[in-house]
Amino acid sequence: MADRTKRGDVAARVPIVAGWREWAALPDIGIPWIKVKLDTGARSSALHAFDVEELPGDRVRFSVHPWQDSDVDPQTVECAVHDRRVVRSSSGHTQERIVVLLSIELGSRTVVTETTLTNRDQMGFRMLVGRQALAQGYVVDPARSFMTGRAPKAIRRRNRGRA
Repeated sequence: MADRTKRGDVAARVPIVAGWREWAALPDIGIPWIKVKLDTGARSSALHAFDVEELPGDRVRFSVHPWQDSDVDPQTVECAVHDRRVVRSSSGHTQERIVVLLSIELGSRTVVTETTLTNRDQMGFRMLVGRQALAQGYVVDPARSFMTGRAPKAIRRRNRGRA
């Protein structure tokens, strides 16, 4: 297996096996737990964002609801705009989206990924993790879930709307 990382240690070359859905953290924006869907069909990752406001100096402010089907515990974030691009959804609709760079901690590895901001209120997961992130050391087993670990029971209950 070729080493695609800049680090030469063995841990960097061994891929982490992940299921089609996992618990992750977004440390750059203060979200310690978010349930994500791993999507090998998507190039970039996508995060549920609302109240998106472009700011001077190529920055963006937005809010995130980290829990599925819930609007509690919103997190407001400000960060640099990395890019803007047209993205085609799985239903075939195109939309221009703001792209930011976010660190995602999935399993024992933290990678930086291009993340588009979009309204995912009607979707089952608040975040999709795409190929660009997964290519940094992950293999997806589509028959499994939570291979990298589960959130604590209190967090899982909160995500299901039971505090």
